[in-house]
Amino acid sequence: MEEDAKNRFRLKFYGLTIELNIIVLLVALSVIIFFIVRSQYTPIAILVMLILALVLSLDFVKRYRETKAWLYAQPKKSKEGDEPKQKEKTE
Repeated sequence: MEEDAKNRFRLKFYGLTIELNIIVLLVALSVIIFFIVRSQYTPIAILVMLILALVLSLDFVKRYRETKAWLYAQPKKSKEGDEPKQKEKTE
């Protein structure tokens, strides 16, 4: 893979990682709020966080599939010495 493609993949990977972390935090916070906070706004806050996590999850899956397809479409660059040697024909 070329250096430019590696850098693009690194940025795509970071973006996916951050989005996944946000999804996990939203779900975890909604569970914590459910058990700790007692207020009339608690169910609404939990519902909003879970809906946001669902929307982000759908976006994450879409971006993950796009990144995976992009990665598989990249030409593989072999290192020197990794290519199998061609046998020379002797007559």
